[in-house]
Amino acid sequence: MTASAALLLILAGTIGCTKLKARDQLVKGVQAFKAGKYEEAVDFFQKSVALDPTSAESHLYLATAYSYQVVPDLDTPENLAIAKKALDGFNTVLAQNPNDLDALRQVASIDRNIKRYDQAKADELKILSLDPKDSEAAYTIGVIDWTESYKNATVILAAAGLQDDGEGNAKKSKDVCSKLTTANTDLVNDALKYLQMAVSINPNYDDAMQYLNLAYRRKADMECGDDAARKADLAQADMWVQKAMGARKANEAAKEKIAEHGGITPQ
Repeated sequence: MTASAALLLILAGTIGCTKLKARDQLVKGVQAFKAGKYEEAVDFFQKSVALDPTSAESHLYLATAYSYQVVPDLDTPENLAIAKKALDGFNTVLAQNPNDLDALRQVASIDRNIKRYDQAKADELKILSLDPKDSEAAYTIGVIDWTESYKNATVILAAAGLQDDGEGNAKKSKDVCSKLTTANTDLVNDALKYLQMAVSINPNYDDAMQYLNLAYRRKADMECGDDAARKADLAQADMWVQKAMGARKANEAAKEKIAEHGGITPQ
């Protein structure tokens, strides 16, 4: 055997040993993660990544452990720093595979939790482009749009000395209605589009139905001077309330049936 061949064998053995050590740290990290010990899990996953930087699995687990420490809607520097670490980890995974749906869903969740709503919406749209049957992505886009429209409405109404009555605010002036229409038309139309998409994918999606109710109430704000259209929107809102109640009952009944069969869906 030549010296170069012997060196290659030694290097191969060393690389193999390092990968085994990385795998061991990964397994220990998973065990800590399952036990809810996220900081301990982070330590193991960091060691795994250091031993094998090419392991997408280690990067994914490390980022996930960070993401579980992100507190939704908390703007402290510490919370945002943890969110950044999680995003950096998932982006490392996405650099290797831009279509990794697990990583994309995690990124979307973090962006939403730290109130980066425009980016979260872009994330969910990419998820939908890869998986058109992802009802949760469609639902989330609808919720983001509705949330923004609700904020706009409350600010515009408050400036006019009004509180949202949830019935289209018929007492508002033409000027206020015009401002609501300008601010919210695209948002409400998008909310309706994606929430209806979520229900078409999952006909028992009760949460999406509840938000359709809310979206139609925002639409009622913009029926300037057309009381019949406002009432038609509210009738749609009420219809979705009833559908949501029916879907929720059906979902609860299905859960009870699964529980009766020991967690196994009956055939």
